[in-house]
Amino acid sequence: MTKLNILPGTLDLIVLKVLSIEPLHGYAVSQRVQAASNGRLLLEEGSLYPALYRMERKGWIESEWQKTDNGRRARVYRLSDEGGRQLAQEEANWLGVSAVMGSILDLK
Repeated sequence: MTKLNILPGTLDLIVLKVLSIEPLHGYAVSQRVQAASNGRLLLEEGSLYPALYRMERKGWIESEWQKTDNGRRARVYRLSDEGGRQLAQEEANWLGVSAVMGSILDLK
């Protein structure tokens, strides 16, 4: 199975979508994406954590320290109201781009 590279500009959409389902710590976000993509998409720490910090500065997500199931402390991120609005914009944009790309790839 071929691993896929995340397209530029899609990381925010991916993270916001995952956090719209439930609050998660960074590693769990990465694991959720990997599971949802059947192992084809990997979010590397070097791109995921800076994105989480950036989205928190923008007010799209909020975080708090919590104890995990194994008793360790982890910063848990959740989608804010502003993040929900941003997610709707990102989804609409992605669906538009996907439709255009589908039309181009269908050219004969």
